[in-house]
Amino acid sequence: MKNILQWILLVALACTTSVWAVPQQSHAEIRALITTFVHEQTLNLPGQVTITVNEIDRRVSLPACPALEAFLPPGGQLLGNSTVGVRCTANNMKKWTLFVPVHIKVSANLLVANSFLQQGHVLRAEDIGNQKSELAQLGILTDPLQAIGKILKYSVGAGQVLKQDMLHVPYVVKQGQTVQIQIEKQGFKIHADGQALSNAAEGQTVQVKTSSGQVVSGVVQQDGAVSIRP
Repeated sequence: MKNILQWILLVALACTTSVWAVPQQSHAEIRALITTFVHEQTLNLPGQVTITVNEIDRRVSLPACPALEAFLPPGGQLLGNSTVGVRCTANNMKKWTLFVPVHIKVSANLLVANSFLQQGHVLRAEDIGNQKSELAQLGILTDPLQAIGKILKYSVGAGQVLKQDMLHVPYVVKQGQTVQIQIEKQGFKIHADGQALSNAAEGQTVQVKTSSGQVVSGVVQQDGAVSIRP
């Protein structure tokens, strides 16, 4: 009986020693990797970016990994409260993935309307003011050059924050306008007239009705011509 107890004790001791011998992944290294990843991914955001990475629960124990990779989960965005994933990509060891909450605060000068502006208004410098605030979502304008010369899709009130989806660039082609169609084929250009079926800016695709009644699609050029490449 004594020998059996000694054997059990030795086995338990060996297992304990084995567990403690496995190097554990440093939580500090994971958080540092996340900070670097978020910093790189938010370099193009306007204003001052502050990154806060949550502490990782001390009870989380992961095998040390020589090849860590940070990533943004599908559907996530690096603004406000978010989550960043870290996974072990080393081929010679068991894979693991950990998700860590982060907060990205962006303080910037947001563009606002100085007064009530009607739908279709072409924005001028005097129409635009700025307001120091925290960026709550992507697509909010912060540089006057992003707005001046563009057209409001709908009316906005005084003090309303301006966003990209509120504006469109001036149309080069308007619905019903007669446009020149340029068809490029085997090194030759064929010209014909047609009628634009919708409004379109430079670089956008527009449908055009030809004199024969056929409807074709092409890309609007700077001069208002519509280029079609079969």
